Amino acid sequence: MATALVGIIMGSDSDLPVMQAAADILQQFSIPFELTVVSAHRTPQRMADYAGSAASRGLKVIIAGAGGAAHLPGMVASMTTLPVIGVPVKSSNSIDGWDSVLSILQMPNGVPVATVALNAAKNAGLLAAQIIGTADAKVAEAMAAYKQQMQDEVIAKADKLKGQWPNGFDD
Repeated sequence: MATALVGIIMGSDSDLPVMQAAADILQQFSIPFELTVVSAHRTPQRMADYAGSAASRGLKVIIAGAGGAAHLPGMVASMTTLPVIGVPVKSSNSIDGWDSVLSILQMPNGVPVATVALNAAKNAGLLAAQIIGTADAKVAEAMAAYKQQMQDEVIAKADKLKGQWPNGFDD
């Protein structure tokens, strides 16, 4: 089994339905990852141990998903030099997700957390893949192919619409 390059952590297993998208995209790019529950509030020592050992265990990026007060990404970022990508999760105790978004987004200078949109774990996985791709040509090539596929899909949809509405944009 390959050493994990990306850590996916979440404050509760109730966040897994959202965070699964990050795992899925990393699997698509054949990037080894680990996935676990680490709560900033209920298991602060586990969080400190996780963040403190992440780099020495071979991780290159951490994706941290959290809902409500959403302290996990910022606290982990304060304890590691690795890039941390925060995924705000709309949870049962959240204020329509805004509390999570702002908790992760509004980090003080010196403790950056890259923040994706609410429940956008897929984008967190893609960003992690792009970061890994800066040092791994195979991942970079796979990312280029992924983006080309998205472009091809959009062009096919535009062509389909052009057949129905001939006065559209023609490049």
